Amino acid sequence: MSRHSLIELEAVLAIVRCGSFRAAALDLGMSTTAISNAVGKLERELAVRLFNRTTRSVSLTHAGRIFVAQIKPALEDIQKAMNTARAQQETPSGTLRINAFATAAREIMAPLVLSYLQRYPQVHIDLVTEGRLVDVVAAGFDLGVRSADLVPNDAIAIPLGPMRRMAVAAAPAFFEGRAIPRIPQDLLAYPCLRVRLPNGALFRWRFEKGGEELQLEVDGPITLDEASLARIAAMNGTGIGYFMEADVREDIAAGRLIRILEDWTPPLAPLCLYYSNRRNPSAAFKAFVALARENAAGRLPDHRSAAATGAGMSAGGVSATPPAPMLRAARKPSS
Repeated sequence: MSRHSLIELEAVLAIVRCGSFRAAALDLGMSTTAISNAVGKLERELAVRLFNRTTRSVSLTHAGRIFVAQIKPALEDIQKAMNTARAQQETPSGTLRINAFATAAREIMAPLVLSYLQRYPQVHIDLVTEGRLVDVVAAGFDLGVRSADLVPNDAIAIPLGPMRRMAVAAAPAFFEGRAIPRIPQDLLAYPCLRVRLPNGALFRWRFEKGGEELQLEVDGPITLDEASLARIAAMNGTGIGYFMEADVREDIAAGRLIRILEDWTPPLAPLCLYYSNRRNPSAAFKAFVALARENAAGRLPDHRSAAATGAGMSAGGVSATPPAPMLRAARKPSS
């Protein structure tokens, strides 16, 4: 079938609908000669006559009636699909797929994702959380959310908030009868909540102060890879945890957790919404990016998400790739 077949098929249906070549030409914004040539070309390709023509009338042949009956529903479906696509360029609708670390998703849930859905109820958001880094374009996502230092160099990034921090914390009951650690190396003598990365490696706790950087491979009674479980374990006095500050901020403020080694947890890169440069983005996509920029500019209220409640450190809050070498690393000596 030639590349102009859609025009030719539309010409056939327009002639049937309007009753003449002249009226069909006016309906389609074509000349009578152009629409006659289009139908003639189609008939030659099909090797069948579709219309009986006289100087006074036009009617379908038997083959033409069968042909029109078969193509009409298909062309109506195509037109419907085209209208739907055009509508998505005008009114936010359809589905947006977003990939994010679990901790990042919790941080943006209330101020960005839920605010967006309130504004644009015709849009469905498919939010996928995972610890591993993925190529959002190759994986079929519209947008990604990661720490700024993990955003691909060729992506367009929008900062979503201020610098973030980690928080080392445990329940008040945990410290009853125990001295509070003053330096990271003190943690080697305490039971800690270990975190496993998506690649199977244990996450080393990272610290920095006064230009000194180190990583600790802590020990403890449990190894977890899910955020809410780590927080539950800490709240029940099982051990010391290493969390994203946003995940336990309310618990620390309420006294449910005690924060330690705060001077050893410097700011981290902020979260970024990122995407590849694209032509003709949908209205839903453009609206989400606009709201993210509005959020970044501080024009949205600061919602402390209830979604963060019950959440702690997880493999989704750290890079799935091995951490960059620090100046020195400490480990608990084998006994």
